[in-house]
Amino acid sequence: MSTALIGVTGRILGALLYFPPESPQVQPLIRLLAQEEGLAQWPDLSHALSAAIANDIAASATYPESLSDAFQRLFIGPYALPAPPWGSVYLDKESVLFGTSTLQLRQWMQSHGIAPHFDQAEPEDHIGLMLMMAAWLAEQEPQWLPEFLGDHLLCWSGRYLERLQQGAQHPFYQAIALLTRATLQGWQQRCAGNIKEVELYY
Repeated sequence: MSTALIGVTGRILGALLYFPPESPQVQPLIRLLAQEEGLAQWPDLSHALSAAIANDIAASATYPESLSDAFQRLFIGPYALPAPPWGSVYLDKESVLFGTSTLQLRQWMQSHGIAPHFDQAEPEDHIGLMLMMAAWLAEQEPQWLPEFLGDHLLCWSGRYLERLQQGAQHPFYQAIALLTRATLQGWQQRCAGNIKEVELYY
């Protein structure tokens, strides 16, 4: 997969997993994926997987739980999240936010002169933010991308996406989990260096 494709897919998936579905960042993406051609050109998707994702997205249009309610339940709360979207929950023994792994990511970003501006005090290791950061790196500083993926994202994202797929209980976010897993597997095969060996605690 070219860095250009990583830029495109990372921005799309990052937005879908970070912004509410009613937001202007996500509304056009939902419409795009609901169209047959929306997934036709997506890299690293088999025909069978593409069909399964398309079916789930189509089913979400008439699903009893709204997308907004599903997003609230999966990403905000108030109840326990089935798949917390922050890396430190999986990488830190105490499964806390702003844990050691978050600080390591922050230090890596600072050492490379990366200073994103967030609207709120969000941990930098939110899966959506990290996917969008990977997209930015692919487009602006591709030489840093393998280290970022291997040391800070791919070492935990598989566990998160597995939990999201199993616990989403909504066809749209099950589809996005499937799509993201397949996409990150393609990233790993093509541009990631060694994946950091870590113990996962969640």
